[in-house]
Amino acid sequence: MDIKILLYLLLSLLTITIGCRTPAGPIIIKPAYNRPLLPGQHALRKVTNPAQIPDFTSASLDLHQLSPTIKKSLNYLKKSSSKRYFPVSGITHRRAVDSLEAFLGLLDSGHRGADLNAAIRDKFDVYMSVGCDDQGTVLYTGYYTPIFDGSFEPSARFSYPLYKQPVDLVKGPDGEIFGQRGGDGTIRPYPSRAVIEDQMLFKGNELVWLSDRFEVYIAHVQGSAKIRLPNGRISTVGYAANNGHEYKSIMEELVKDGRISSSQMSLAAMIDYFGNHPDQVARYTQMNPRFVFFQKEQGEPRGSLNEPVTPMRTIATDKSIFPRGCLAFIYSTLPQVKTGQVVLQPYSGFALDQDTGGAIRAPGRCDIYIGQGDTAGELAGRIYQEGKLYYLFLKSGGPLAQ
Repeated sequence: MDIKILLYLLLSLLTITIGCRTPAGPIIIKPAYNRPLLPGQHALRKVTNPAQIPDFTSASLDLHQLSPTIKKSLNYLKKSSSKRYFPVSGITHRRAVDSLEAFLGLLDSGHRGADLNAAIRDKFDVYMSVGCDDQGTVLYTGYYTPIFDGSFEPSARFSYPLYKQPVDLVKGPDGEIFGQRGGDGTIRPYPSRAVIEDQMLFKGNELVWLSDRFEVYIAHVQGSAKIRLPNGRISTVGYAANNGHEYKSIMEELVKDGRISSSQMSLAAMIDYFGNHPDQVARYTQMNPRFVFFQKEQGEPRGSLNEPVTPMRTIATDKSIFPRGCLAFIYSTLPQVKTGQVVLQPYSGFALDQDTGGAIRAPGRCDIYIGQGDTAGELAGRIYQEGKLYYLFLKSGGPLAQ
């Protein structure tokens, strides 16, 4: 084995977080879900054992909004600029397009249930994410579009702003953040969230004002929001850029400090806690140094491919290692509303890889777009489940399905 790869493996093992030893229990090892790929390793591995290919029958009975979502991916892949991101993980741009068109043809032909499952197995190769452990383990989380009351003018009620992208922020062609351009032309790192907020660095560059400081933070984490204006009109704001700092979750800090127990942790629990302790919002949210800037958008929220996101059909992955816009298959346990109660149930479904996120890095992470509003937020905030992530590609050299 090459010495560089060996050292890389040893360093990766050291990144595993080891929990505290309890008087009656063993050491608890937390998987390193964000562990990066080895040098030269692909994020996807072809499943060659037919017994390890998942059963698509159940997912093939619920195809709501799948065809329109596939067409959104094809719309993106028609752009010549999309070709520069291929090949990735061994997948070419041509194969990505052919695969989506072939699957759309299967759906248009009326295949459902067991028939569609059989057709997929006949015409498509199945690839699995190598996950965080090279065994396919992927941590699923959820995100959504919140709906908040707000105003484009500040007032006693609306005093917490979302900011527009500053003119001195320097981005690369793929949206990567280079930093802040100084008066002398040099580029330096942007300040952290704490500095931006405490020093009010972007006063005068506000886009919209909200009534709650933690709602501002939620919008930053989710990357978009719908704003219910005083006149009742709804306006959409979406992600424009960030300050270049890595995202850090505040959930673990709240648990560690005993504010919310790990068994009760959810977005709803955080909203309740900060609603009762508004003086604690800045203390915890400023532990996340990433700060997000926004822009007005028309229509529905869009993902990183600049296509509208679709509930339960759009996923966010690390776009440096996964093929953009391609057809995926989710296999996990997710919260669902049953008779008014939120329960965890096994879930499998088709989705399109159309978005990315600040915390979504490496092959062991995937974020599912849940939808808009409070119910979607409650479900998204409860998703923290392991599972498998598959991708479907037309068999090499095979004809397009009709």
